[in-house]
Amino acid sequence: MAIYSTLAAVDLGSNSFHLQVARVVGDQLYPLDSLRAPLRLGAGLTRDKRLDEASQERALDCLRHFGERLRGFDPRTVRAVGTNTLRVAKNAPSFLKKAEAALGFPIEIVAGREEARLIYLGVSHGLPMSKDKRLVMDIGGGSTEFIIGRGHKPLKLASLYMGCVSHSVRYFPEGKVSKGAMKEAEVAARKELQPIIVSHARGKLGPCGGIERHGARAG
Repeated sequence: MAIYSTLAAVDLGSNSFHLQVARVVGDQLYPLDSLRAPLRLGAGLTRDKRLDEASQERALDCLRHFGERLRGFDPRTVRAVGTNTLRVAKNAPSFLKKAEAALGFPIEIVAGREEARLIYLGVSHGLPMSKDKRLVMDIGGGSTEFIIGRGHKPLKLASLYMGCVSHSVRYFPEGKVSKGAMKEAEVAARKELQPIIVSHARGKLGPCGGIERHGARAG
């Protein structure tokens, strides 16, 4: 298997896009570059779940910029993934073709549980090793992931359809926060959380089992 001295990861999130470049020394990664663009892609979803043109253009401009930094990289050293917004957008396939052309590398749309697994691996490798179980929660722009794991191994995974961008757009349009809207947002969040609370309490989630709820696409 080929050994590479530099690796890169691109995250097309619902709140922001990230590019991480790292140098590989033995079994350690040392950060070289970190780029972030707060695009709020999830706010560009229309009522019929289509990504609007303005959001697409901002995303493509960002990916062109990322592509310039990654020019000359071996395709095997770059992994680019899209998350919740690109999972639910009906026009994601057409956007993806333009996005890959802009970035210069393939882009994979990962399922919620795979997103949760990757999140846990990233967090666990950044913490001291422990034999205790750990709970990791990642609040994204369009989804929130919960992972219970031990060491570098995720044991229980869940991805829920709620995030800072999607909830802001739905319950606090134009940035206006009212007592009633806050209550509605809290109730909606509790409803999303209820299945994993019940499943965890009953011990029904097996190794790497999980719940993935994305509206009508709950699995």
